Parts: sequence; C-alpha cells; structure tokens
Amino acid sequence: MTNSTNRRSRRSPLLGVVAAMGSVGLVLSGCSAGGGDTSAEGADNGNACDLAPNYPNGPVELIVPWAAGGGTDGVARAVGNELSAALGTQVNVVNRTGGSGVVGHQAIASAEPDGQTLGLATVEIGMMHWQGLTDLTAEDLTGIAQVNSDAAGLTVAADSQWETAEDLMTYIEENPGEVTASGTGQGGIWHLALVGMLLDAGLEPDAVNFVPSEGAAPALQELVAGGIDLSTAALGENKTMIDAGRAQALAVMGEERDQNFPDVPTLGEAAGVESSMGVWRGITGPNGLEENVVAELECHLENIVSSDEFGEFMGNQGLGVTYRGSEEFTEFMAQDDAQKGEIMEAAGLAK
Repeated sequence: MTNSTNRRSRRSPLLGVVAAMGSVGLVLSGCSAGGGDTSAEGADNGNACDLAPNYPNGPVELIVPWAAGGGTDGVARAVGNELSAALGTQVNVVNRTGGSGVVGHQAIASAEPDGQTLGLATVEIGMMHWQGLTDLTAEDLTGIAQVNSDAAGLTVAADSQWETAEDLMTYIEENPGEVTASGTGQGGIWHLALVGMLLDAGLEPDAVNFVPSEGAAPALQELVAGGIDLSTAALGENKTMIDAGRAQALAVMGEERDQNFPDVPTLGEAAGVESSMGVWRGITGPNGLEENVVAELECHLENIVSSDEFGEFMGNQGLGVTYRGSEEFTEFMAQDDAQKGEIMEAAGLAK
C-alpha cells in the first residue's frame, strides 16, 4: 500500500492473447464439474467444488468492461474457457465498453445476483468514482477471486543517464520538474503510480513532469525516441523493448519482484522507497450473490489460477498471477480504493 507518511530511506551509493488462448489447456486439480454437469465423466471427478448443487442454471455471462483483444479480454477468455469446463456449462465473454470502464462495471453491478452474470472487474473500480465518472464502487460488487496483478515499473531508455533506480530517485529529488514521464492518460493508473511513488519518497507529487499518452505502447515509443525520460507502466507492457535492448527496467513498484522479471529489484530494494501500486483483475458478481455460489466459484477459480498451465499462459503474455479468495479480495478492493483516493486528492485529480 502507498502511504504518504512514509519517507525515503537514504542508502549509500493482450491481440495475441486471445489467439494464444486456444492452444492452452488448463488442468483442473481437485475441482469437479458444478451443478451444470450431470455426465458420468463429471461425476468421476468428484464433487469437491460442487457447493451449490443447483448452480449454474444454464449459460453464464462473463462481462469484460474493456474491448476485445486487450489484456483484460484475454484473461477473461482464458479464465472463462476453464470455468466453462469446471461448471459444465457455456461461459460467454461479453465486452461492455464505454465510459472509461463505467459501462461494463455498472453492468456487472446491475445484474441479477444469481451467479448467471459475472464480470472481470479491474483496478478502475477503485478510481472511477474519485474521478467523478460514477458513484459505483467495489461495495456494489461481490468479490469472488482475484486472478492477476501487475505492479508499476520504472523503465528508461537503454542509453539513459540513470543506471539504477537510486540514481533516478536522487536526480528527481535534486532536480524537481526536470524528469518527464508517461505511460497512460492523465489520472490513469500509471500516473497514480508515479504520484504515489513520489509521495512515498517524501517528494512533491509534481516533482516529475507527467505527459499524458494514449497508453503504455505509445509512451514506450516516446521513451525510446527520446521524447520522455521514464515509463511507469508495468514491465510486461514494455517487455518488447526491454527484450530488444532498447529499454532497461530499473525497478518494480511492488512488495515483491515481478515474477516475469526476477532480476529486476523492487523499488524498496533498489532505492529504499517502499511504494506499491499496479493493475489487478478479479472475478466478481453483483452485490448480494448467494454464499454457496460464491464458494463454488471461488473453489473452481483457485484451482484454475493455481495450475501450471494458467501460470504459463499468463507469463507468455507478460502478466502476473495473483490469487486472493473472496474475503481477502473484498478487503483488498476496499484498501485499494482508499489508496487511490488518497493519492488522487494529493495530486489534485479527485473531483
């Protein structure tokens, strides 16, 4: 969690996702087909996860608040494919875009709480209401299971003057306003990660000049072209240029190292700044979802997410795997919301 009361401790000197998904066969261990599977094969698998015997009652809709072909869509289709096999019914992924995520998240919250409509909620559920886009919050959803998280990173050009994160943080402290960063639009997650990092380092929220972009990819192009100095997007989003040797990762803003970049230190390890922020995705339903339905879905999802095949699929996309069950995920969303509000208010981004 980002905490503005923390201070820097000084130290001494996803389009290919959908296509790839078709070749991935995830192995379910210990989780049977649910109420929708009455086949002998399903019965042979046991009933460890069949905690809601009359569920599901027909096909399940999985709402994605973002467009087809992106990373969130790919995660939803990978999870939905395996959840379909586990439940013994069709899981249809439906993209409900618009309003910077508002339309899709509202569709999840407005569904009947019978488990027939689920959704893949994203980090924006804890940001949109602070931006004045909606009154919707995570309290309007039932958290079932988190399946992913990717921490922000510090990526610079290969020929950058900074070779370590400590070098960069020292320069920012001594030359406020001279470093230019990007990675997303104004008030987007990678902007908030930058502001949170600065606050945690005891610096002003505008100590780095932030330039809005249409996303991580355009910002990365600007980085290697010399238009900006720093990208704060997740390292997976900058993987192509990092692997090509045109950009270098200095640190990751997480409590642990990025599992896909194990040689890159955390910002705490590299510069003594204990700052943590990033994107996340998780399966949710409308508020009031029956407890036994939540328990069954949670059981299936834990088995799906913990499989080696799912981990390999996510790693191939540069995405991290993080699992939290219903109770922990619900608590996490509340904490994440509070963190975002604190940072957005400090940066003058809250409305």
